[in-house]
Amino acid sequence: MAMSPDSWGNVHDGRLIAMIDTAIAAGELTLTYYRTDDLVVESKADDSPVTIADKSAEQLVRKRIGDLFSDDTVQGEEFADAMGASRYRWIVDPIDGTKSFVCGVPLYSTLLALLIDDKPFAGIIHIPALGETVCAAVGMGCWYRETHNAKWTQTHVSQKSEIASAVLLTSQRDLFARRGAEEIFTALEKAAWVTRTWGDGYGYLLVATGRAEIMVDPLCNPWDVAAMSPIISEAGGRFSDWKGIDCCTSGEGVATNGKMHEGVLRALAE
Repeated sequence: MAMSPDSWGNVHDGRLIAMIDTAIAAGELTLTYYRTDDLVVESKADDSPVTIADKSAEQLVRKRIGDLFSDDTVQGEEFADAMGASRYRWIVDPIDGTKSFVCGVPLYSTLLALLIDDKPFAGIIHIPALGETVCAAVGMGCWYRETHNAKWTQTHVSQKSEIASAVLLTSQRDLFARRGAEEIFTALEKAAWVTRTWGDGYGYLLVATGRAEIMVDPLCNPWDVAAMSPIISEAGGRFSDWKGIDCCTSGEGVATNGKMHEGVLRALAE
């Protein structure tokens, strides 16, 4: 039964409301660094960028979750796992789309997922610079609000059924070549109606709200996609790895409106 986030207060001892409030607070913190002239960008071991905004936002999430649910595990992109003994695990990506963030592009997101017994149960995608948010929990529907002050409305994927009419999204096109799948992507791109790199968490938000039909990540980490299974499935779509397994640890991801999923999987297998 679909339940608006306004009624999630006591679910799992308040963890769902904490998920929403914490992700939004972390996103608001990133805005204090967004498009500032003195932002320092560092390079991690894999040459990906990281900033004080990434680190500070993740520290905020870790402190809030630690204060509220001290026995839960917290996993994130920037720091070592904080291990707990409960059945709950939080996975945070403080800035998904750091390259967009450092370029002043407003499509980066703050992601937070709640896993129960290592299975994704709830997730949120918050777009701080735009104010858009989508969140979901298993069995409770997928919910969207366009701005911070808007009411939550239940959201659904599009009903298009043909890849030829689909909006295809990805985060970074050259990652397909990195995994030896450039020809696969080119073929899928030709089959789709239009292709854009409005990727990272924003791409999945667009699928969940019916504004795009396909989002494909050829290479990703658990914190990039842990929130996506409950969000996409509760919106009526489907999330999986390239083999069709609903999993956030395969190093890849694909989300569709469901009607196109098998066709996309066949294309990715060729």
